[in-house]
Amino acid sequence: MVREDGKRNFVMREEDGTESSVFSGSMPRQAALKAARRLEPAGSEEEAKSNATEIRLREKGTDKVHIFDAWAWSDEAPDDKPGWMEGDITKGNVSKQGIKHLEE
Repeated sequence: MVREDGKRNFVMREEDGTESSVFSGSMPRQAALKAARRLEPAGSEEEAKSNATEIRLREKGTDKVHIFDAWAWSDEAPDDKPGWMEGDITKGNVSKQGIKHLEE
């Protein structure tokens, strides 16, 4: 279901079918990137990509489950960072694996 601002809500779905956190985005990948940043970060992008985690996001109001491989890593904050930002930041990336439809 699309909100007035054009964004859609996606809920994180576990293997056992339980659903937890909600992420919003205009596209499924945008929500998946937000979810990926919550993963435990690795030391480098290469190390993180080799240990990718599967995440499943169900679009609220539909039976579509978007499946992604996700990974996160720590990186230094840019030189022009705002004063409140810490020295290290977490970056994330995802690779879409497909869509499944629930049969519930």
